[in-house]
Amino acid sequence: MKRFLIVAACSAATGAIAGHEMDGRDLSKGQTLYAEHCASCHGANLEGQPDWQTPDENGILPAPPHDESGHTWHHDNRLLFEYTQLGGEAALAARGVDGFASGMPGFGDILIDDDIWDILAYIKSTWPERVQEIQAGRNPPHD
Repeated sequence: MKRFLIVAACSAATGAIAGHEMDGRDLSKGQTLYAEHCASCHGANLEGQPDWQTPDENGILPAPPHDESGHTWHHDNRLLFEYTQLGGEAALAARGVDGFASGMPGFGDILIDDDIWDILAYIKSTWPERVQEIQAGRNPPHD
C-alpha cells in the first residue's frame, strides 16, 4: 500500500504536455556528467542495479534503471530534478511522503541546476519517442 501511495503522489498525470526544462539542453555534457556522477549506481548503460525492485535488509531499494525498463519516465520533470538535487527522502518528504527510505543522495552541493537538467535531458534522450511523449504528459503546463 505504501508503494502505491508513493507512486500516486509522484506520478499524477495532468494530460498537458510540458517539458520546457529539458528543451535545448547540452546532451553531450549531460552524458559526461551522468558517467561521472550517476553511472556508478545506475549503470553505465542506464541499466540500474540487479533486483532494483527488491528492498535490501534496511528497506532501501537498489538504484533503478534510467532506461525505459525502469520507472524514471513515470515521474514529472520537477520530481526528477528534486530527487537529484535534494536526494530521495528529502524530495519525497517535500511532496508529503514521509518515512520512505531512499539510497539516493542529493547532488545539490555538487552539481548546479543546469548540470542536473543536462543529465536528466540526456537520460530522457535515450528513451523511445513513445516513452518520451508519455513522460512529457506528466508535467504540468508552463506559463
